[in-house]
Amino acid sequence: MHPATLIRARCDAADRLIEAEEPLAGLQLRCGGEMPGPVAIPALLALVRKARRTRQVQTRTIVALDDNQPISAFVRVVPDSDGTVLELSQWQGAGDRVTDSPPSLDLLQHLAEGHVLLDANQCVLAANLQAEDLGGLAAMLAEGRGRPWTDFVSLDIAGHRQPLHWRLLDDARFGVKGSPRKWRARYVPRIGGGFELLLVPETIERLPQTGAAPARGRLAWNSLLGRDLAPALRQPIARIIANAETIRTRLAGPLAEEYATYAADIAEAGRHLMGLVEDLADLEAVEDPGFHPAPDKIDLADCARRAAGILSVRAQERGISVRVPDEGEHAPAIGEFRRVLQVLINLLSNAIRYTPAETTVVLGCGVTGATAWISVADEGEGLTQEQADRVFDKFERLGRAGDGGSGLGLYISRRLARAMGGELNVASTPGAGACFVLSLPADIAVSHAVGG
Repeated sequence: MHPATLIRARCDAADRLIEAEEPLAGLQLRCGGEMPGPVAIPALLALVRKARRTRQVQTRTIVALDDNQPISAFVRVVPDSDGTVLELSQWQGAGDRVTDSPPSLDLLQHLAEGHVLLDANQCVLAANLQAEDLGGLAAMLAEGRGRPWTDFVSLDIAGHRQPLHWRLLDDARFGVKGSPRKWRARYVPRIGGGFELLLVPETIERLPQTGAAPARGRLAWNSLLGRDLAPALRQPIARIIANAETIRTRLAGPLAEEYATYAADIAEAGRHLMGLVEDLADLEAVEDPGFHPAPDKIDLADCARRAAGILSVRAQERGISVRVPDEGEHAPAIGEFRRVLQVLINLLSNAIRYTPAETTVVLGCGVTGATAWISVADEGEGLTQEQADRVFDKFERLGRAGDGGSGLGLYISRRLARAMGGELNVASTPGAGACFVLSLPADIAVSHAVGG
């Protein structure tokens, strides 16, 4: 299609696409929508809603997927008394010469000047902001853990009620108090249902310095997988998960229940695959001699409550009760918050997966001398001494098959614990459940203040 060709369409007051010329009509149907029917293209739907609710003309280049191939178009949406009128131009599909294709996830990771770990409800778990003009936001996010990240920025999305579905926030434009720049939010779905939020400046003044490519002659196998394969796989897997979730939640329009269930299965399989990819990337990181986690001041009791919150839905599905430290309990420690949470989520995920249904998993914590500790105890079969001796070995799955695991989770978790100056152990308790204990250096000053 010639870029100057104008494609016209119309939506009614309920954001249903009631008229559309090709190729938009065909894309609507291939995305699972109907004619007439709710707009099935998330980026276009967000723009239509914004124009209708603000009663202002909206223009923007959107990117969508057509059979897993990117297409882009410049869209002008004009509100009127009956709904909205759409004009699309510069349509570029998979068969065209796309000169402005969306950046890869690997590039976005490099361009991002802020990384925020979110739970499934888009609430802040941890943040790492590098830009000087994001200093104020970094302080607010540190104080506002547990609140939606959108509470701390000014979204350029008027007329929407919070919370917004994450697909509508992906690539959303926003402002930050104290920063003269405008920013874009890019979501990366994570295993367990949460997200990594990338804060990407809207105007890139210079590309990141990636340095010379390392020689490939004598690279270890895990370096090739973790450094080269993992970044290449993240984006397509994230798209699979995102599109499946869009279908499952019926964001793109009505859908029969059996198809929604099928979409849920696709999303879950995608998360398993994403977990394997993340394990490969983590494996390379923890085996790098220069790997040094950040020494944050953290509270293991707070980490326990957050990990339980992230996995609460998974536990409820199996009828498992997760008992966490009370709000008044504290275990001040020194360790990287994000990595400690990663270890706890791994331990708790294993406990939920392998303990019998309708039982209880208990997270306990405390400080003993110069050591802070947190334990995860389940009511499963427990481990023999022989199993306890090898459970932390690389690729060890204790004979389990078909459970979606890689056999790397506990190996990586112990490497992380030791890199933070701590340890991860498990007791041999056959028939009495498994109890894993993560120990870290205690934050002595805070421990004394709390104890006093």
